[in-house]
Amino acid sequence: MRTATIERNTSETQINLTLNLDGTGKCDLKNPIGFFDHMLKSFCKHGLFDLSGEIKGDLEVDQHHLIEDTGIALGMAFNKALGDCAGIYRAGCFNYPMDESLLQASVDFGGRAFLVCDAKLTGAPLVSLGQDGKQSSFQTDCFEDFWQGFVSGAKCNLYLNTVCGRSDHHKMEGLFKAAARSIRQAVEVDPRRNGEVPSTKGYIC
Repeated sequence: MRTATIERNTSETQINLTLNLDGTGKCDLKNPIGFFDHMLKSFCKHGLFDLSGEIKGDLEVDQHHLIEDTGIALGMAFNKALGDCAGIYRAGCFNYPMDESLLQASVDFGGRAFLVCDAKLTGAPLVSLGQDGKQSSFQTDCFEDFWQGFVSGAKCNLYLNTVCGRSDHHKMEGLFKAAARSIRQAVEVDPRRNGEVPSTKGYIC
């Protein structure tokens, strides 16, 4: 099984993640940010990745540190679980329609980190009620921070694009699902590759 466990502890965040690339879509992660938890559950469900652990951080400051560092740690988990990338498809892409929105994601696990994100978000926070009945929100500007952290940890190229859409909720959720499906394509084992590294260089670094 292609699995990895990553611990990332700083003065700002404490993150422990265990990832299984060949899972069933189960997300059992203790996550204090409601909308972010919804996004990661959607990511796992549509990518068929299993993710467990706990994330904690200095939410009294804001959500940026925890969301970005979780992206870094998750990317590192993908990088570790993939090893030398032998036998995988390496690249994937997916268009995800979600109500009034159409979202695109393309990824290449080629050993280089680069993000292009054109999510077309309004920047307004999403406001909700927590389980304790108190008002909470999600900082939508942290969406791109998460994926920037992910590509730096995973050493992949990732392109995220909102083709059209009105709802920030739908744009972000659709992009998480599109990313999950494209990443799922990329990391799956190609039966025709016979275990070779998918690069003319002979290795991916």
